[in-house]
Amino acid sequence: MQQWQGLGQIPSACQPSAVTIGKFDGIHLGHQALLTATTDAAKAHDIQSIAVTFDRHPDALFNPERLRLPIIGPHQKAQLIEAAGVSALLTLAFDESLACLEPRQFVEDILVTALNAKHVTVGQDFRFGAGGLGNVALLTELGAEFGFELEVVPAIEMDGHKISSSRIRDLLDLGDVEQVARLLGRRHQTCGIIEHGLKLGRQLGFPTANMARDAEGYLPVDGVYAGYLYADGERYDAALSVGINETIQAVPRLIEAHVLYRNDLDLYDKIVTLEYVSYLRPALKFDGIETLIAAIRRDCDEISEILKIRK
Repeated sequence: MQQWQGLGQIPSACQPSAVTIGKFDGIHLGHQALLTATTDAAKAHDIQSIAVTFDRHPDALFNPERLRLPIIGPHQKAQLIEAAGVSALLTLAFDESLACLEPRQFVEDILVTALNAKHVTVGQDFRFGAGGLGNVALLTELGAEFGFELEVVPAIEMDGHKISSSRIRDLLDLGDVEQVARLLGRRHQTCGIIEHGLKLGRQLGFPTANMARDAEGYLPVDGVYAGYLYADGERYDAALSVGINETIQAVPRLIEAHVLYRNDLDLYDKIVTLEYVSYLRPALKFDGIETLIAAIRRDCDEISEILKIRK
């Protein structure tokens, strides 16, 4: 998949394309429906498929006090969009100049001139242009004028509620990673580099892989999770812990993983993926080392049973 950071990286003679536009801040089932419709249209018309997204949420510019962390990071987003079969990904900087573009100018500059769009796919609530004044009705009119057809994909619902990134974040804040997996169509993951920590887990007999705090993938509520660790093409059963390690020494909030019944892995400085399967218990402060060790042993045994069932 080609990746373009801004309009300046797009080839000057862009081939005809099927385009979809969105924040794509979770690549949940609703986003996947947009991507599928776009790749299907591209195949039907024998043209390339392009996803247009933004480097930040509009709230970063307009409502910074309301801004929430993204569900996935830019590398995760690109990997998931590529896995959906999209030919190219255009990431636009959501800055003042983009935010001030009038709807017609947005369509003419980006969809028509830069991307040579012949088919455009959006969600039913899609808004674009300065002040969000552009809507599906206007995009339909502009499509007729500029020569592209518009496909509007209805919202995807589950259990009577629209699937949305805000709903998924709320569920992660509750630790409900199993429900999140239903809305994403995959298990939620956090990806990053394993760094050297205080080695407190190793001292207790349960070595942990501490993920750097610039990792991608929204951290769910503090607690212990059954999950997997992926490294070097292998998948390992793991106990995942999100929190601040209060019992021994408070540290900034992080996620760490203990690979079950393995003490021989060297994961330092490697990029690994942690995948959440099930929430086990909240983060707790124990009254001593022996109590903590006993709790970790119970956690590992319970997680082992959970993963046997879920495989």
